[in-house]
Amino acid sequence: MTHLATDPEGKYIPTPTGYLMVLRAGDNVFAQLERLARREQIPSASFTGLGFVHATFGFWDASKKVFDPRRFADVELGSMVGSIAWKEGEPSIHAHGVAAGKDFLAYGGHLLDLEVGTGSVEITLLRHEKRLERALDSCIGANLLGL
Repeated sequence: MTHLATDPEGKYIPTPTGYLMVLRAGDNVFAQLERLARREQIPSASFTGLGFVHATFGFWDASKKVFDPRRFADVELGSMVGSIAWKEGEPSIHAHGVAAGKDFLAYGGHLLDLEVGTGSVEITLLRHEKRLERALDSCIGANLLGL
């Protein structure tokens, strides 16, 4: 790994294969991942995470080509997986997850927005050396990862 910078805000540290990020209450997870990608010039990456969040999930409505959003506050993110690529010069985050409330009922799917609630969110990021791009697929109306 060639980028071993230290984050001045103390939100991530380098690891042998990428980064470990720990976010606190109020942090927007996607904004922090985008910040990391820009600052460390990450060509592409895969990530996993867990923690306490306010999550907005979206279910893709293929006929309308939009996400049907649903927000869940104060839930535990039991699992999050995703990727970082680039689209039109900007970081592009794609993430899915599963979260449960105090009733232990789980909700999951595409994550549209994710804010750290009480406690923290821990993210392990695996850096890839090839720059990957997303592009709009006109058939389905969504951005797809290209290899």
